[in-house]
Amino acid sequence: MNPVLAIALKALVVIALGAIGTFLGSPLVRLVLRRADAPRPRGAAGPDGGDEASPGIQAASAQLRGGHWIGLLERLAVYASILSGFSGGIAVVLAVKGLARYPELKATTSGAAERFIIGTFASVLFASACAGLAWWLTGLW
Repeated sequence: MNPVLAIALKALVVIALGAIGTFLGSPLVRLVLRRADAPRPRGAAGPDGGDEASPGIQAASAQLRGGHWIGLLERLAVYASILSGFSGGIAVVLAVKGLARYPELKATTSGAAERFIIGTFASVLFASACAGLAWWLTGLW
């Protein structure tokens, strides 16, 4: 294969999967959060055995504003960290995100904390999967 074509194809794969990982992660995270906040049937016991209602993972979105933009930047940073071989970048991203949100999470309900944790895990896993796929595809040629 022509070296210039190979480089162009690798760049296209990296850019395409970076865009997919960054932008399609938002609907995926929202889907995961909806599934995690699924209503229990009437009379069903909660995880601690009680009948109380869920604190509302979806309702906590008003308390954690800016989550969409933070998620986009988080996925892009995780994707770039993995592809560049800087695995410590993932720790930096998660530490900055956790420290920045700490005051909000401490002052709110457990629904906000659950939303933060579930959303972060889903977001990072999706970005990591896209980076792994890009790494694998670019290594094929």
